[in-house]
Amino acid sequence: MEEVSLNYKEMEWESAETYPSGTMMKVLRRDEKGRPLTVILKLKSGFEVGAHSHIGMEQHFVLEGEYESEGRVYKAGSYRFIPMETPHGPFTSHKGAEILVVWDAA
Repeated sequence: MEEVSLNYKEMEWESAETYPSGTMMKVLRRDEKGRPLTVILKLKSGFEVGAHSHIGMEQHFVLEGEYESEGRVYKAGSYRFIPMETPHGPFTSHKGAEILVVWDAA
């Protein structure tokens, strides 16, 4: 594993192809196969994605805006840890949001 050091504010937004149209991201860290492990997701207003689970854990830290999931609203400053293989979602964002998302394999 290599050290990563960057300033995300100097990075360009890129399309987050596996998310709904209009979702953007900045990839901060990738695994050895090039898959994103740490990203900042930019959700547009009206964002929606269905329930799902992952083979590893997932962490969210809301930087700006807010999103809703499973009857809860996660506003700027909210942190969420989702254990591996735990179903979560659906997710919506009426106002849009920027979220730091970290995935790690089991």
